[in-house]
Amino acid sequence: MENQDYNEKHDAYAVLRVRDFRYFLTFRFFTTIAFQMQSIIVGWQMYELTKDPFALGLIGLAEALPNIATALFAGHVADRYNRKHIILIFTLLFLVGTSLLFLISIKQLGIIALFGVIPIYGVVVISGISRAFLYPSIIALMSQLVPRHLYTNSSTWNSTIWHIGAITGPAIGGLVYGFFGVRVAYLSVLFFLLLALLLLTFVKNHLVPAHIEGETLLERLSSGLKFVFKNQILLGAMSLDMFAVLFGGAVAMLPVFAAEVLKVGPQGLGFLRASPMVGAVMMSLVMAHRPPMVHAGRYLMIGVAGFGLSIICFALSRNFYLSLAMLMLSGMFDNISVIIRATAMQLITPDAMRGRVAAVNSIFIGSSNEIGSFESGLAAKLMGLIPSVIFGGAMTLVIVGITAKKAPRLRKLNLREIGQRSES
Repeated sequence: MENQDYNEKHDAYAVLRVRDFRYFLTFRFFTTIAFQMQSIIVGWQMYELTKDPFALGLIGLAEALPNIATALFAGHVADRYNRKHIILIFTLLFLVGTSLLFLISIKQLGIIALFGVIPIYGVVVISGISRAFLYPSIIALMSQLVPRHLYTNSSTWNSTIWHIGAITGPAIGGLVYGFFGVRVAYLSVLFFLLLALLLLTFVKNHLVPAHIEGETLLERLSSGLKFVFKNQILLGAMSLDMFAVLFGGAVAMLPVFAAEVLKVGPQGLGFLRASPMVGAVMMSLVMAHRPPMVHAGRYLMIGVAGFGLSIICFALSRNFYLSLAMLMLSGMFDNISVIIRATAMQLITPDAMRGRVAAVNSIFIGSSNEIGSFESGLAAKLMGLIPSVIFGGAMTLVIVGITAKKAPRLRKLNLREIGQRSES
């Protein structure tokens, strides 16, 4: 990846000198730990209660449907109201959901004995709504915290910190669950959420971007969709990642791999969940020093194709350490596309539309994780665990080929050129 794109010496740590961005990153770090912990705790708890891979897929569906249903409105809210306040409110809502999961898990209350796992799915719905509102506001606020010439740098460090949190979260979640039980695990999630909320209060408020007066709510809700669908680069990048995650994601089935294929228990599951994030952090550090600017489109295609191949190799592995390595490799390849897509979205999108465009991205990308979980659970039930994951990885490779042919502007994407054009 070229690092000679700049006339001046590239400073890989420039954005870390921005005070508000540092507080923002620490908030992201601790919320990511909490979200990832809760995900692994809910997954393992559900599998212990049901012993059914399809039940894990339904968790993804329970989070994705409310996320999709509210995403466009969430983007509209992010562009009309104080973004920091929105983040505070919906982080608190997520905290309420975690508190409910803690109460559900107290055997003496008899909630699971009376209602089964339905209350858990209900709380996952709350989490889906919360994350639907958090994502566009977080992405939009991040762009207000740093100058435009640091967008690539901020996207890289945001991805780095997110992935470090995503490494830490599953590891802590699996270990705490394994050694201390489900209730202590949920209390740990509450601790990290409270810490994150405290750190967010140190981020200064930023003005709400000016908006066009006289627009109807329907026009504002649809404007983000229209903007994305008229831009081949954004549409192609979002579609590529959506289908890659939809078919290629094996994360939802990791509890089954841990229990039945690799036989490593909840502690091993934590390390399996963390492995892609370790790879992503390694790649983020490389890209912070050598940002993929000029040939960004080429690297994007290579990254998604490499992700698909890594998932196929993971499915074929029967060795715990080889499986860890393949998941790590998948995270390295995946993070290439994450950073390139995030940078393109920041450079191309006007500030007054960042929330709505981010909301569209969350429908394409964020919800594809949850719908991908449902697809993985359904495919595993119909095809068997191993064949379903191999099929998903192969479909990812097919999608890369189709996208490369149908979206030539994305294939030839040059982020340096877009950045210079938008500044002129």
